[in-house]
Amino acid sequence: MMLRTLALLAACLFAGQSAVADDAASAQKTVQQFVDSLHFQTGAVKVARANATLKLDDGFRYLDARDAQRVLEQLWGNPPDADVLGMLVPTAAPLTEEKGSWAVVITYSNDGYVSDAEAGKIDYTKMLHDMQEATREANAERKQRGYSTVDLIGWAEPPHYDAASNKLYWAKDLAFGDGKEHTLNYDIRVLGRGGYLSLNAVAGMSQLDTVKAEMPKVLAMTEFDSGQRYADFNSSTDKIAAYGIGALVAGTLAAKAGLFAKLFAMLLAFKKVIIGGAIALFAAAGRLFGRKSKSG
Repeated sequence: MMLRTLALLAACLFAGQSAVADDAASAQKTVQQFVDSLHFQTGAVKVARANATLKLDDGFRYLDARDAQRVLEQLWGNPPDADVLGMLVPTAAPLTEEKGSWAVVITYSNDGYVSDAEAGKIDYTKMLHDMQEATREANAERKQRGYSTVDLIGWAEPPHYDAASNKLYWAKDLAFGDGKEHTLNYDIRVLGRGGYLSLNAVAGMSQLDTVKAEMPKVLAMTEFDSGQRYADFNSSTDKIAAYGIGALVAGTLAAKAGLFAKLFAMLLAFKKVIIGGAIALFAAAGRLFGRKSKSG
């Protein structure tokens, strides 16, 4: 009797494992079909709405606004964001990979010429403290809207501004909800005559070394078109933004409106959903394609 019971339990366990494996394989096939439906571009890519050009090397492919928004919403469970103009996807880290995938989300602001006069005077340690406090205060609203809480752990890469190329970059270490792996937001701002181009890399903190190695390439291949560059600014005719370099790091908003007023929206928009475990990722595909994820 004991042997028969053990045999039955073993059979049930095997059947359960087989069913899980089948579900995972089916879900992974669904993810692959989704990725196959995307239209990747290579070479020199125009980002028309930003008056900019991306001169891609073999390490990256580009998705236009429609496909980028599909990836963010349907594959990674982010809220809709019509401001997204495109996405860079590393060829070495395809979107079908559970832990290895990451991408660079592209947006543009036409708020005007952002002065870099304060670039060397900013206390980024104090700014980090203020951002952490504002992030904690925003968690009540995030919960109310059905998204997980956020903790800004610290700088994964302190802010740096290159005055020669008019490019700013930094990285944040974020913890979402009870997730075991932190989320890395590696940010680039390319300043132009009428605004700035944002390139936000979203990945897991375990990918920090990879992202840090690749983002300088993204910096180098991103430029505004002739006539729209920072040096082309005409103080007699061009609009000047109501904020400077510091606001770009803190959350991209007009200083008169309050430095952290839109931090909640900024954090909400650029967050990749990190799902631990291969089964969890691919078994979740059904809901990713069927209804909105509640992860923030």
